[in-house]
Amino acid sequence: MSERKACLIIGAGQGVGASVARAFAAEGMTVCLTRRPRNLDSLQALADEIVAAGGEARAYGVDARSEEEMTALFNRIEAEVGPIEVVVFNIGANVRFEVVDTTTRVYTKVWEMAALAGFLTGREAARVMTPRGRGTILFTGATASVRGREGFSAFAGAKHALRALAQSLAREVGPKGVHVAHVIVDGAIDGNFTRERMTDDQADALLARGEIVDPAEVARNYVWLHHQGRSAWTHEMDLRPWTERW
Repeated sequence: MSERKACLIIGAGQGVGASVARAFAAEGMTVCLTRRPRNLDSLQALADEIVAAGGEARAYGVDARSEEEMTALFNRIEAEVGPIEVVVFNIGANVRFEVVDTTTRVYTKVWEMAALAGFLTGREAARVMTPRGRGTILFTGATASVRGREGFSAFAGAKHALRALAQSLAREVGPKGVHVAHVIVDGAIDGNFTRERMTDDQADALLARGEIVDPAEVARNYVWLHHQGRSAWTHEMDLRPWTERW
Protein backbone atom coordinates (compact mmCIF):
# COMPACT_ATOMS: atom_id res chain seq x y z
CA MET A 1 0.00 0.00 0.00
CA SER A 2 1.24 3.48 -0.85
CA GLU A 3 2.42 5.68 2.02
CA ARG A 4 0.87 8.69 0.33
CA LYS A 5 -2.02 10.07 2.37
CA ALA A 6 -5.48 10.43 0.89
CA CYS A 7 -8.06 13.19 0.90
CA LEU A 8 -11.56 11.96 0.07
CA ILE A 9 -14.07 14.48 -1.28
CA ILE A 10 -17.69 13.37 -1.38
CA GLY A 11 -19.38 15.60 -3.94
CA ALA A 12 -16.48 16.98 -5.97
CA GLY A 13 -18.43 19.08 -8.44
CA GLN A 14 -17.29 22.29 -10.05
CA GLY A 15 -16.93 25.11 -7.54
CA VAL A 16 -16.02 24.33 -3.95
CA GLY A 17 -15.45 20.60 -4.48
CA ALA A 18 -13.04 21.08 -7.36
CA SER A 19 -11.16 23.88 -5.59
CA VAL A 20 -10.80 21.81 -2.42
CA ALA A 21 -9.47 18.93 -4.52
CA ARG A 22 -6.83 21.15 -6.14
CA ALA A 23 -5.83 22.61 -2.78
CA PHE A 24 -5.28 19.27 -1.05
CA ALA A 25 -3.50 17.87 -4.10
CA ALA A 26 -1.11 20.81 -3.77
CA GLU A 27 -0.52 19.65 -0.19
CA GLY A 28 0.86 16.39 -1.57
CA MET A 29 -2.18 14.20 -0.93
CA THR A 30 -3.84 11.84 -3.36
CA VAL A 31 -7.29 13.33 -3.80
CA CYS A 32 -10.06 10.80 -4.22
CA LEU A 33 -13.02 12.40 -5.95
CA THR A 34 -16.59 11.13 -5.92
CA ARG A 35 -19.82 12.01 -7.65
CA ARG A 36 -22.74 9.94 -8.82
CA PRO A 37 -21.80 7.44 -11.56
CA ARG A 38 -23.61 9.44 -14.25
CA ASN A 39 -21.14 12.31 -13.63
CA LEU A 40 -18.04 10.14 -13.81
CA ASP A 41 -16.82 11.61 -17.13
CA SER A 42 -16.67 15.17 -15.79
CA LEU A 43 -15.15 13.91 -12.56
CA GLN A 44 -12.43 12.08 -14.47
CA ALA A 45 -11.70 15.30 -16.36
CA LEU A 46 -11.05 17.04 -13.03
CA ALA A 47 -8.81 14.18 -11.91
CA ASP A 48 -6.88 14.37 -15.20
CA GLU A 49 -6.46 18.13 -14.74
CA ILE A 50 -4.99 17.64 -11.27
CA VAL A 51 -2.62 14.93 -12.52
CA ALA A 52 -1.52 17.14 -15.42
CA ALA A 53 -0.66 19.86 -12.89
CA GLY A 54 1.61 17.45 -11.03
CA GLY A 55 -0.78 16.12 -8.40
CA GLU A 56 -2.34 12.72 -7.80
CA ALA A 57 -6.06 12.13 -8.17
CA ARG A 58 -8.54 9.31 -8.65
CA ALA A 59 -12.19 9.44 -9.65
CA TYR A 60 -14.92 7.18 -8.28
CA GLY A 61 -18.55 6.95 -9.33
CA VAL A 62 -20.44 6.41 -6.08
CA ASP A 63 -23.95 6.91 -4.78
CA ALA A 64 -23.21 8.48 -1.39
CA ARG A 65 -26.68 7.47 -0.14
CA SER A 66 -25.78 3.78 -0.38
CA GLU A 67 -24.34 2.22 2.77
CA GLU A 68 -22.80 -0.65 0.81
CA GLU A 69 -21.13 1.63 -1.74
CA MET A 70 -19.76 3.99 0.90
CA THR A 71 -18.32 1.24 3.05
CA ALA A 72 -16.72 -0.33 -0.01
CA LEU A 73 -15.30 3.04 -1.12
CA PHE A 74 -13.54 3.70 2.18
CA ASN A 75 -12.15 0.16 2.27
CA ARG A 76 -10.91 0.42 -1.30
CA ILE A 77 -9.12 3.72 -0.77
CA GLU A 78 -7.50 2.52 2.45
CA ALA A 79 -6.28 -0.62 0.65
CA GLU A 80 -5.27 0.84 -2.72
CA VAL A 81 -4.26 4.46 -2.04
CA GLY A 82 -3.29 4.98 1.57
CA PRO A 83 -4.63 6.17 4.92
CA ILE A 84 -7.47 8.65 4.58
CA GLU A 85 -6.35 11.76 6.45
CA VAL A 86 -9.03 14.20 5.30
CA VAL A 87 -12.67 13.66 4.38
CA VAL A 88 -14.75 16.50 2.94
CA PHE A 89 -18.51 16.12 2.63
CA ASN A 90 -19.61 18.60 -0.02
CA ILE A 91 -22.97 17.47 -1.40
CA GLY A 92 -25.28 20.46 -1.86
CA ALA A 93 -28.86 19.31 -2.61
CA ASN A 94 -30.11 22.91 -2.84
CA VAL A 95 -33.65 23.01 -4.21
CA ARG A 96 -36.44 25.55 -3.83
CA PHE A 97 -40.10 24.57 -3.50
CA GLU A 98 -42.89 26.12 -1.48
CA VAL A 99 -44.11 23.75 1.21
CA VAL A 100 -47.37 22.95 -0.57
CA ASP A 101 -45.39 22.03 -3.69
CA THR A 102 -42.84 19.88 -1.87
CA THR A 103 -43.60 16.23 -2.51
CA THR A 104 -42.55 13.41 -0.23
CA ARG A 105 -40.18 12.27 -2.98
CA VAL A 106 -38.47 15.68 -3.13
CA TYR A 107 -38.17 16.00 0.65
CA THR A 108 -36.85 12.45 1.01
CA LYS A 109 -34.33 12.82 -1.82
CA VAL A 110 -32.93 16.08 -0.41
CA TRP A 111 -32.65 14.50 3.06
CA GLU A 112 -30.91 11.44 1.62
CA MET A 113 -28.39 13.55 -0.27
CA ALA A 114 -27.56 16.16 2.36
CA ALA A 115 -28.21 14.31 5.64
CA LEU A 116 -28.12 10.53 5.21
CA ALA A 117 -25.10 10.68 2.90
CA GLY A 118 -23.40 12.97 5.42
CA PHE A 119 -24.05 10.46 8.19
CA LEU A 120 -22.60 7.59 6.14
CA THR A 121 -19.57 9.73 5.28
CA GLY A 122 -18.96 10.71 8.89
CA ARG A 123 -19.46 7.20 10.21
CA GLU A 124 -17.08 5.59 7.74
CA ALA A 125 -14.49 8.33 8.24
CA ALA A 126 -14.65 7.81 12.01
CA ARG A 127 -14.31 4.06 11.52
CA VAL A 128 -10.96 4.36 9.73
CA MET A 129 -9.58 7.44 11.52
CA THR A 130 -10.19 6.77 15.21
CA PRO A 131 -7.92 3.69 15.43
CA ARG A 132 -5.08 5.91 14.18
CA GLY A 133 -5.96 8.76 16.52
CA ARG A 134 -5.86 11.40 13.82
CA GLY A 135 -7.75 12.78 10.83
CA THR A 136 -9.97 15.65 9.73
CA ILE A 137 -13.65 15.49 8.76
CA LEU A 138 -15.09 18.63 7.15
CA PHE A 139 -18.75 19.23 6.36
CA THR A 140 -19.85 21.97 3.96
CA GLY A 141 -22.87 23.79 5.34
CA ALA A 142 -24.93 26.71 4.10
CA THR A 143 -27.10 29.56 5.35
CA ALA A 144 -29.87 26.94 5.56
CA SER A 145 -27.84 25.11 8.20
CA VAL A 146 -28.77 27.72 10.78
CA ARG A 147 -32.07 29.21 9.60
CA GLY A 148 -34.93 28.17 7.38
CA ARG A 149 -36.44 30.45 4.79
CA GLU A 150 -39.48 30.43 2.57
CA GLY A 151 -39.08 27.88 -0.22
CA PHE A 152 -36.34 25.93 1.51
CA SER A 153 -38.11 23.62 3.96
CA ALA A 154 -36.50 20.48 2.51
CA PHE A 155 -33.03 21.97 2.11
CA ALA A 156 -33.01 23.63 5.53
CA GLY A 157 -34.27 20.49 7.24
CA ALA A 158 -31.49 18.41 5.71
CA LYS A 159 -28.79 21.00 6.40
CA HIS A 160 -29.90 21.41 10.01
CA ALA A 161 -29.60 17.64 10.36
CA LEU A 162 -26.09 17.70 8.88
CA ARG A 163 -25.03 20.42 11.31
CA ALA A 164 -26.37 18.40 14.25
CA LEU A 165 -24.49 15.35 13.00
CA ALA A 166 -21.25 17.36 12.85
CA GLN A 167 -21.76 18.54 16.45
CA SER A 168 -22.46 15.03 17.75
CA LEU A 169 -19.58 13.53 15.78
CA ALA A 170 -17.15 16.18 17.02
CA ARG A 171 -17.99 15.41 20.64
CA GLU A 172 -17.61 11.70 20.05
CA VAL A 173 -14.42 11.50 18.00
CA GLY A 174 -12.67 14.73 19.00
CA PRO A 175 -11.38 13.15 22.23
CA LYS A 176 -10.08 10.32 20.06
CA GLY A 177 -7.91 12.69 18.00
CA VAL A 178 -10.16 13.36 15.00
CA HIS A 179 -10.96 16.97 14.13
CA VAL A 180 -14.54 17.59 12.93
CA ALA A 181 -15.53 20.99 11.54
CA HIS A 182 -18.70 22.38 9.99
CA VAL A 183 -18.24 25.25 7.53
CA ILE A 184 -21.18 27.53 6.77
CA VAL A 185 -20.74 29.10 3.34
CA ASP A 186 -23.13 32.07 3.34
CA GLY A 187 -23.69 33.62 -0.07
CA ALA A 188 -23.63 32.86 -3.77
CA ILE A 189 -20.64 30.73 -4.76
CA ASP A 190 -18.85 31.15 -8.07
CA GLY A 191 -19.64 27.96 -9.97
CA ASN A 192 -22.00 26.45 -12.51
CA PHE A 193 -25.10 27.05 -10.35
CA THR A 194 -24.38 30.79 -10.08
CA ARG A 195 -23.15 31.29 -13.62
CA GLU A 196 -26.27 29.68 -15.09
CA ARG A 197 -28.20 32.57 -13.56
CA MET A 198 -26.10 35.44 -14.96
CA THR A 199 -23.63 36.17 -17.74
CA ASP A 200 -19.96 35.31 -17.32
CA ASP A 201 -19.11 39.03 -17.45
CA GLN A 202 -21.49 39.71 -14.57
CA ALA A 203 -20.10 36.81 -12.54
CA ASP A 204 -16.50 37.83 -13.28
CA ALA A 205 -17.22 41.38 -12.13
CA LEU A 206 -18.79 40.19 -8.88
CA LEU A 207 -15.88 37.81 -8.28
CA ALA A 208 -13.32 40.55 -8.92
CA ARG A 209 -15.03 42.78 -6.34
CA GLY A 210 -15.29 39.93 -3.84
CA GLU A 211 -19.08 40.02 -3.86
CA ILE A 212 -19.57 36.31 -4.51
CA VAL A 213 -17.70 33.50 -2.80
CA ASP A 214 -14.44 32.49 -4.47
CA PRO A 215 -14.20 28.67 -4.14
CA ALA A 216 -10.42 28.91 -3.97
CA GLU A 217 -10.72 30.99 -0.80
CA VAL A 218 -13.04 28.40 0.72
CA ALA A 219 -10.49 25.72 -0.13
CA ARG A 220 -7.70 27.68 1.58
CA ASN A 221 -9.74 27.67 4.77
CA TYR A 222 -10.36 23.93 4.51
CA VAL A 223 -6.63 23.28 4.27
CA TRP A 224 -6.05 25.60 7.24
CA LEU A 225 -8.63 23.73 9.31
CA HIS A 226 -6.81 20.47 8.59
CA HIS A 227 -3.51 21.92 9.78
CA GLN A 228 -4.86 23.42 13.03
CA GLY A 229 -3.17 22.27 16.21
CA ARG A 230 -5.44 20.22 18.44
CA SER A 231 -5.09 22.67 21.35
CA ALA A 232 -7.19 25.21 19.40
CA TRP A 233 -9.49 23.41 16.97
CA THR A 234 -12.28 25.27 15.22
CA HIS A 235 -15.55 23.37 15.12
CA GLU A 236 -17.73 25.84 13.22
CA MET A 237 -16.65 28.51 10.77
CA ASP A 238 -18.71 30.82 8.60
CA LEU A 239 -17.46 32.25 5.33
CA ARG A 240 -19.24 35.01 3.41
CA PRO A 241 -18.48 37.86 1.00
CA TRP A 242 -17.77 41.20 2.63
CA THR A 243 -20.95 42.65 1.15
CA GLU A 244 -23.25 39.81 2.26
CA ARG A 245 -26.11 40.87 4.54
CA TRP A 246 -26.46 38.70 7.61
